[in-house]
Amino acid sequence: MKKIIILSVPVVISLIWLWTTYQTFNPVILKGPGFLKFYILLMLGFYASVFMLSSFKEKISEVTLYFTGFIFLLGIIKLIRGIVLEKPVGFLVMVLIAECIVTLVFMSGYFNKKIK
Repeated sequence: MKKIIILSVPVVISLIWLWTTYQTFNPVILKGPGFLKFYILLMLGFYASVFMLSSFKEKISEVTLYFTGFIFLLGIIKLIRGIVLEKPVGFLVMVLIAECIVTLVFMSGYFNKKIK
């Protein structure tokens, strides 16, 4: 339960920032720079909480991987929407690639611990 609360804090903070800045809870309708600010705030907060959990000697759980998957899915949805609307999506692609690399690092540690 502690993990879920710690991992959901950055999501709540990002949604509060989204509401105070753009008066919406739907980040997909935002234009490029607004969405990138929201997405980077969400990702940095989430990975900071994951590093905080790992400093408490907590292992990476399935809940962490689900949160990572949902954050990545949000980026993919916005990427598809940007491609369909013929908008430039280069920065979002770079952020998604970086997120894939970080997620693979976390997953490799998770599966190594699971195998042992």
